[in-house]
Amino acid sequence: MEFPYIRQSGPGGDDSLKQARRLTPEEVINVCDPEEFDFETTEEVPALAGMIGQERATRAMEFGLRMNGTGYNIFMAGPPGTGKTTYAVNMAGLMAGKKPVPRDWVYVYNFDRPDQPQAISLRPGFGRLFVQYMSELVTDAAAEIAKVFESEHYEKERQELMLSLHRKGEEIFKEVEAQIRPYGFALSHGPTGFLTIPLDARGQPLSREDFEALPESYRKLLEERSRVVQQILSDGMRRVRAVERETREALRKLDRDLANAALEPLFRRVAEAFPKEPKVAAYLERVQADMVDRLHVFRTTEERKPPLPMFGPSPDERKETLQRYAVNLLVDHSQSRGAPVVVEANPTYYNLLGKVEFVGHMGGLTTNHTQIKAGALHRANGGYLILQAMDVLMSPGAWEALKRALKTSRLYIEALGAQAGFVPMRSMRPEPIPLDVKVILIGNPRLYHMLHQYDEDFDKLFKVRADFDVEMDRNPANLMGYASFISSHSRREALRHFDRTAVAKIIEFSSRLADDQRKLSTRFGEIVDILYEANAWAEASGMPVVNGDHVKQAIEEKIYRSNLMEEKIQEAIQRGRLLVDVSGRVVGQVNGLSVMGIGDHFFGRPSRITARIYMGEKGVVNIERETELSGRIHDKGLLTLIGYLGGRYAQNRPLTLSASITFEQLYSGVDGDSASSAELYALLSALAGLPIDQGIAVTGSINQYGQIQPIGGVNEKIEGFFAACKALGMTGRQGVVIPVQNVENLMLKDEVVEAVRDGRFHIWAISTVDEGLALLTGVPAGEPDEQGQYPPDTVHGRVHARLEELAQGLKAFGVRGAHAPGARRTYPEVEEPEPVPRDDGEAPW
Repeated sequence: MEFPYIRQSGPGGDDSLKQARRLTPEEVINVCDPEEFDFETTEEVPALAGMIGQERATRAMEFGLRMNGTGYNIFMAGPPGTGKTTYAVNMAGLMAGKKPVPRDWVYVYNFDRPDQPQAISLRPGFGRLFVQYMSELVTDAAAEIAKVFESEHYEKERQELMLSLHRKGEEIFKEVEAQIRPYGFALSHGPTGFLTIPLDARGQPLSREDFEALPESYRKLLEERSRVVQQILSDGMRRVRAVERETREALRKLDRDLANAALEPLFRRVAEAFPKEPKVAAYLERVQADMVDRLHVFRTTEERKPPLPMFGPSPDERKETLQRYAVNLLVDHSQSRGAPVVVEANPTYYNLLGKVEFVGHMGGLTTNHTQIKAGALHRANGGYLILQAMDVLMSPGAWEALKRALKTSRLYIEALGAQAGFVPMRSMRPEPIPLDVKVILIGNPRLYHMLHQYDEDFDKLFKVRADFDVEMDRNPANLMGYASFISSHSRREALRHFDRTAVAKIIEFSSRLADDQRKLSTRFGEIVDILYEANAWAEASGMPVVNGDHVKQAIEEKIYRSNLMEEKIQEAIQRGRLLVDVSGRVVGQVNGLSVMGIGDHFFGRPSRITARIYMGEKGVVNIERETELSGRIHDKGLLTLIGYLGGRYAQNRPLTLSASITFEQLYSGVDGDSASSAELYALLSALAGLPIDQGIAVTGSINQYGQIQPIGGVNEKIEGFFAACKALGMTGRQGVVIPVQNVENLMLKDEVVEAVRDGRFHIWAISTVDEGLALLTGVPAGEPDEQGQYPPDTVHGRVHARLEELAQGLKAFGVRGAHAPGARRTYPEVEEPEPVPRDDGEAPW
C-alpha cells in the first residue's frame, strides 16, 4: 500500500514532509531470544537474593529500618502484587537478626490495686521460667503449710499457749473471787459465763428463797455491794479478754512464724533464680505476705478436707486465692532469635492492642489478670510489625489506637467502648507496657496521599515512604534477576524448573504486563500465577521441565477462563448485531477503539464513530455528553477537537457549522480522550465529503495543534480490531493507526505478529492529524499558502470550501427568512429583552 506525503504542523513543526510509518514485525513485539541466557534450566541459576528492579524502594527501606528516631515508621506504597509484603518480611527479618532479643512480659496480681494488674519484664526466656517457678512455689507452699500445721511441734506449741491462757484466766478469777468475798459474794461458773452469788453470814451461797427471806436491810446492803462486785468482775473480765487477745496474737504469731519459716526457703529459691530483677523480688515479698495472711486456705489440702465444709475454705475461695498467685505470660521470647517480626493479617483493635477476656460464672461474667491476652503490638515490641494499611483503616478504632500507641510509646489494654468513652463500665486496667516498635504499613499510593492530606498525625508517625514501581528496565541484569526469581520460587514451592525458552516467554509476558518493550513488570503476583499454571501444564504433559509451550499454554488458558464477554462481543460483531465495517469506504465514519475490563481481564473493542454535518450555528454536539454517557476526560477531548477546528479553519472568519458526533451502539458510557483523533477524522471526512477506509481503525488523542498524543491499552485495542477483522474476513489491507509514541508499548500476541509478518495486517504510527487524514482518505491533507488558502484537491481545502458553503448558505437563509411570509419583523427603535438564563446556563428560547 502506498502512503501520501503530508506536512507536519503545530509547535515544533517544520515544512519537512512526513508520512505515516508502517511498522515492521520486529517493531510490534520485543522478542526475548532464549539464546541470551547461558543456562539450560533455572536449576543452574542461583536463588534470588533481595529484590530486583526496586532500587528506590530498597534504599528507602534500608534507611527506615536503620533509623531509630521517633516517628521513623515506614509506609510501603505501591500497587498490589509487586511483592511488598514478602520483601518487607525478608528485609525486617535481616535487620531483626542483628538486634537483641527483647525482654519477656508477664502480668501478675496487684495486691494494692487488684483492678490494675502489674506488668513485669524479664530477660528473654525467663518469663516461661517464672511461670513454672511460681506454679511449683504455690504447690510446694500449700503442701509445706499443711504439713507444718499438722505437725506435733505445732500442736505442742499451741497447747502450751492454750494452757498458759487457762492458767492466767484461773489466776485472774481467783483474784477476783478474793476481792469480792469480803463483800459477801462468791463466783460461780455458769453456761453463760461467770456469775456472782450472794453469801449468808456463814459464807454459804444463798438460794433465791433464802435471799428473799433475808431482812430488808440486809438485802439492800447486798444490792449496794453488788454494784461494787460487778465492777470488780468487769475489771477481771477485761483482764481475761486482754489475756485472750494476747494468746490469739501469740497463736497468730506462732502461725506466721512457722509459715514464714516453712515458706522462706521456697521463696528464696525462686528469688535466687531471678537475680537483678527488683520487681520480681518485691512481688515475691507480697506473695509470701499474702500467703501468710491467708493461712486458713492452706491449712488443709484437697486430700485432707475438714469433716464439715463450714470449718474450711470454700472451693471458690480456694480457687480465687490460688489464681492470685498465677503468672500470666503475655510475651514469650524463649524461642526467639533476634528481634521479632510480626505480620498481623487481621489488624482489628483487639488483635493490635490486646484484650481482657471474661468468663461466665454463676450467671455472670468475671475476669482476672490471667485473662489478659497480648496483641500484635505486644508480640512485635522491640522489633517490627507489618500491617496492611487498608485493613487497619477499615477496622473500627484500630487506626486511632495504633497512632496513640506510637505517639505515647505506651501499650494500654482497655475495652474498645471504654477507650472511646461509650461504655463507662468497670473493668480491669492493666499497667501499660513501654512500646518500642517499628511499624511497616503497606498500601497503595492513593491511600498514602489521602492519609498525608487528611491525617495530621500521619507525617509525624510515618516519616519514611518506600515507593514500589510497577516496572523496571529490561536490561541483562534484570533478565537474570527474573531467572533467579523463577529459580528461587521453583525451589521454595517444589515446582519443576523452567528451561530458557520458558524463561524467555515469561520475560515477554512481563513486558506485556508492563505495556512497554523496554520494561519488565514488577507485579510478581501475576508472574507467580503463570509459574504455577505452567508447572501444572508441564505436569499434565509428563514433562520434567517447564518449556516455552507450557508457559504459552498457561497464558492462553488464563485468558480463556476470563474472556467469555470478549468472545460474546466478537460473536455479535460477526453476526452483525454490533455494526462494525472492516472493509469498504464510508464518508463521516471511522472505527474507533476502546478497552473494556471484566475483572482482571482487559480486551479491546472496535466501535463505529459517525459524524453528521448540517447547516446551523450549534457547533459540534457530542451526543454522549448530551445523554450523560460521556465522562469528563472524553468531554475534554472533544473540546480539544473544537479548539483544533478553530485554530485550523477560523483564523479569518467565524466557524459556522452544526455537527453531531457519536459512538454508535454505545449504551454504557465512554470516557478517556483516546478517541478524539478518530472523532476528528470522522468530522473532517463528513465536511470534506471524503470516504474513510473502514479497514483501518484509529486510536490516539489530539492536542489543539493537531499533534497525536499517546494513549493506554494499545495492545488490547489492536488485538480487538484484529479479532473483528478475522471474524468478518481479512482483506490484507486492514490495520490500526496508533500514535508514534506508543510504538515502544507494543507487545502483541503471536497471532497478530504473524499477520503483520505475512502482510495480512498492518500497524501504522503517526505523529500528526495530517498523517492520519492522508492515510485514511488517500488524499493529501494540504498546507496553506501565504494567504492561508489550501489547495482545493486536499482534505483541508475541501473542508475549508465546505465550511464556506455552510456559512454562505446560513447567511442567505437568514436574509430570505427575514422577509418570508409570516416572519417576525424587527424594529430598530425597540430593543430585544435580555434572555433570562436557566439553571443550566442556556437561554429559555
